[in-house]
Amino acid sequence: MNQALPKLTVKDYASDQEVRWCPGCGDYAILKTIQKLMPTFDQPKENQVFISGIGCSSRFPYYMNTFGFHTIHGRAPAVATGVKLANPELDVWVITGDGDGFSIGGNHMLHVLRRNVDLQILLFNNEIYGLTKGQYSPTSPPGTRSPSSPTGSIDFPLAPCVVAIGSGGTFIARTIDTQAKHLGAVVTRGHEHRGTSFIEILQNCPIYNDGIFNQVTDKKIAADFKVELVQGEPIVFGKEREWGIRLNHDSLNLEVVDATSDDVLIHDETNKVLATLLATMKGPDLPVAVGVIYSEEKPSYVDDSQQQLISIRKAKGSMTELLHSGHTWEVE
Repeated sequence: MNQALPKLTVKDYASDQEVRWCPGCGDYAILKTIQKLMPTFDQPKENQVFISGIGCSSRFPYYMNTFGFHTIHGRAPAVATGVKLANPELDVWVITGDGDGFSIGGNHMLHVLRRNVDLQILLFNNEIYGLTKGQYSPTSPPGTRSPSSPTGSIDFPLAPCVVAIGSGGTFIARTIDTQAKHLGAVVTRGHEHRGTSFIEILQNCPIYNDGIFNQVTDKKIAADFKVELVQGEPIVFGKEREWGIRLNHDSLNLEVVDATSDDVLIHDETNKVLATLLATMKGPDLPVAVGVIYSEEKPSYVDDSQQQLISIRKAKGSMTELLHSGHTWEVE
């Protein structure tokens, strides 16, 4: 008879390490939300692992009273893949940032998404390099003035959710650091997903990029600049939900219309084309989409690799049997 797990609380997931982020950093809100969520997943702490690369967000594993690795720049997805393949029973989380995950770590991010490894990726996007003192990052908008672009960045930024969809990701979502209820609901959905869940968290850096997401966080105006996606419901927004999103069939672009219009789109998170269009929306002409943007069921790399291993063992025997079968053996 299985013994019931002890009842855990948020305190059980807070480590004894001093949390050392800048005052007002959005990372604090994300940390507290995740610590509150962990007991709801009803798993032993020993089965939960947090893995990070390099950056402000990558201090996260120190502050979680679980197992974890603080790895090297951009390589958290690769380490996390190894951890999950070595022990599929573990609940593996990747904590990364827009620089760590999509600059030096872009190649690793691409492959963990296309393989659909069963883990959760939380990408903290503050559109700047915070740890190394405010250089522009792969997600910084054109014109960003920073120590590495004193006259303004001329780079075209990438959109993390669009890259994740294009890489074959099977669960793509976006949420906001200080909106605990929405953040918690989105992360819970991602945790339930079998495969790689990729969640972009818009996160404020009060030191080097303060207020970059004010339009979607300021309660006075946020309703006009963000749309919360709900599966099967019209894509509408505004203080009075007076605006909607439709597809312009001539330009094949999304546009804002009156919410009473007959052609307001219904959110279908299984529609990859719609998801790609929604993931690209941004101000001032279009609202930012938050919530589950795309979700599909697809075989997990971990499941497939385990089944392949079982098949090989049945056909060829185990490595132990092979090593004890004699002084020589044939390799086909």
